[in-house]
Amino acid sequence: MTDDPTATADDKAPSDTPPRLPRWAPVTIIILSAVVVVLLALLGTSIMERRWESARPVLVAADLDPFESDNAVWGGNYPLEYDGYTRQEDSTTRTRFGGAYLRDYLADPPEGNPNLVMMFAGYGFAEDYLQARGHIHAVDDIKGNKDKGIKGTARVKPGKFAGTCWTCKSTDVPRMMGAFGKQVAPKETDPITLISLGAERFYASNFHDLTPEMTHPIGCLDCHDPKTMALRISRPALREAYKVVTGKKIETASHQEMRSLVCAQCHSEYYFKGPGKYLTFPWMKGPKIAAGTSAEKMIEYCDANGVTDWVHPISKTKIIKAQHPDYEMYATGVHAYRNVSCSDCHMPYRSAGGMKVTDHHIQSPLLNISNSCAVCHRWSEAEITTRVEAIQTKVANGRLDAERAIIRAHFDVAAAMQADVPDADLARVRKLIRHAQFRWDYVAANNGMGFHSPQESMRLLGLAMNQAQQARILVARLLGAKGITAEPKYPDFSTRALAMALVEAFVKPDINDPKLLP
Repeated sequence: MTDDPTATADDKAPSDTPPRLPRWAPVTIIILSAVVVVLLALLGTSIMERRWESARPVLVAADLDPFESDNAVWGGNYPLEYDGYTRQEDSTTRTRFGGAYLRDYLADPPEGNPNLVMMFAGYGFAEDYLQARGHIHAVDDIKGNKDKGIKGTARVKPGKFAGTCWTCKSTDVPRMMGAFGKQVAPKETDPITLISLGAERFYASNFHDLTPEMTHPIGCLDCHDPKTMALRISRPALREAYKVVTGKKIETASHQEMRSLVCAQCHSEYYFKGPGKYLTFPWMKGPKIAAGTSAEKMIEYCDANGVTDWVHPISKTKIIKAQHPDYEMYATGVHAYRNVSCSDCHMPYRSAGGMKVTDHHIQSPLLNISNSCAVCHRWSEAEITTRVEAIQTKVANGRLDAERAIIRAHFDVAAAMQADVPDADLARVRKLIRHAQFRWDYVAANNGMGFHSPQESMRLLGLAMNQAQQARILVARLLGAKGITAEPKYPDFSTRALAMALVEAFVKPDINDPKLLP
């Protein structure tokens, strides 16, 4: 290749002048440097703030009294958790089968279900049965609050009423149990020991005598050690039952197990034992906790120990009222099998600055899908809601089918009594109804409309319906032996007013109507 003949000597000579920066470059460099310095300062500040946030709870935890029952005082030390807790004040949240709003379960359809008036005939739940509005409303919903326009429950009657009924409603319960324990052992200082020593006196007290002391709703002291903030069990009944089932002290449970057991203190099946109304879980020893707490084991326990909550006025059947065996049902489900705790779904973790905080706004996971369900289930929120509601709808329909069969079984027995069938001949029938109604109630009294363990829920409802139908067949044979072959006349109880008037007729001993025989 030849050189360009048009090039001059100056063109070919190398330049000694260095290239110049554009005029805007120095200003840009200064600005970028300033931005980097600011960002580094912000990063350093953030790191220090997060370190302070992480260390802060440890510094203030020791300030709390061992029996501090005022949740607001705890909130001074733990504002992030307390903020979540106070958000439970919202009593307008709804899901398809739950929420925190004031739903009347006994109301006319579609809001309520008058079948429940018949199922609980002669018992307090047939008079007043409202959906719980959340932990923060527990005290108000029991004794009422005039300032807030809340009447309180009608199930609490004047006169002698068991102090045991307060056990799961207030942080003042461990405080009062501890005070009773101090009367038994003045020199004792361990809070849990004092609570255990004072429990019997607390249960035996009159409900109304304890009422002035119950001012703080379910909260911090119920689940946490004030000194260490570790999860602990403050209610003696669960401690006693856990040892029966496992043979171990509850302190041996892992932290993840405790994230469910603190809930099990109250969300479990129980009854009041003996004249002192001692709170007792009907749990029996099994190879694992799910086996020892099954519905069948509870029926076995109650039958063996003569546990009866009331006698149904229509069929004269001795009924066991299931309370809310949420923990026992959960123990049979897939989430328990996969070691997912109650808190993982109902109190999921959330990020707050440099801390991983448990969200103390306890509510349905369907109201917080992104932090609860979606952590494991990688579907859209709409799909998760649809799948959950589909499961719940099947359980709800199974409940209604079981209710219809059990209610008719109650009326069939009433028809048999009107036909002078001897009580001895009805003993087997009544036992079937007793077991059927407990299995139904085991599902019905659960929160979540069966979602905690769908397969177990449907199994129990299927057995309940089957036992009710067996009872009806036996009654049909007894009536047939007396020459009565037509189906009894079943009264209308499709509304709350009709159902309550019908129950009233049976509750009064001098009333025999409506006649059920053909």
